[in-house]
Amino acid sequence: MLKEKLLSLKLYGMAKSVEETPVDFEEGLSLLLDKEIVFRQDKQLRMLLLKAKLKYSNACVEEIDFKTDRGLGKSQMLELSSNGWIKKSRNIILTGPTGAGKTYLACALGNSACRGGINSLYVRLPRLLQEMKVSRADGSYVKLLNKLSKIKLLIIDDWGIDLLDEMQRRDLLEIFEDRHQLRSTVITAQVPVDKWHEVIGEPTIADAILDRIVHNAYQIKLTGESMRKNITEKS
Repeated sequence: MLKEKLLSLKLYGMAKSVEETPVDFEEGLSLLLDKEIVFRQDKQLRMLLLKAKLKYSNACVEEIDFKTDRGLGKSQMLELSSNGWIKKSRNIILTGPTGAGKTYLACALGNSACRGGINSLYVRLPRLLQEMKVSRADGSYVKLLNKLSKIKLLIIDDWGIDLLDEMQRRDLLEIFEDRHQLRSTVITAQVPVDKWHEVIGEPTIADAILDRIVHNAYQIKLTGESMRKNITEKS
């Protein structure tokens, strides 16, 4: 047990010599290593959550309200919280009316990812498109694309609020081309998926974008009354 802990911390010299240590020393060192492992895990989680910039940083699957009837399955959400879908580079699409809890659910999934050591990032689509526009102007466009391509879980909130223009369509195509079958994306939208062609615009690019998002995605359609009051209380 002690040797495995030393190896997990990459203390190879100590691991090699562990069989030569007295038993009482081994037990004491094992306790110290337990504390070091927990410390490192906590530090990693804090850093991942900080970089993820989740709108609801304390959102978690364990606190989701499954009693209210809004088309949300508890077993499915618990399964998704295990992060297996991220390891398979699948996507999640959350649709439903304003206040249905889409953003909270997306952040809860982001929280689960961070707890699993998976780097994540939350961004609203209008802000992302603005950043893409600015990066074109200041010469950092390729750098921004590379940054986004390395995010294992990208959460895009408020999809479909406005119709896209030509440059925005192409920016999104670049983002999803880099992520296709390599990274996972969560998208929240009030607009049903079957209306996304109209939001994106130009049919050829719309087909290309949706092909990289929808066909590999879990679709969760929320219904019912607004959950905004509950979400505010939890945040």
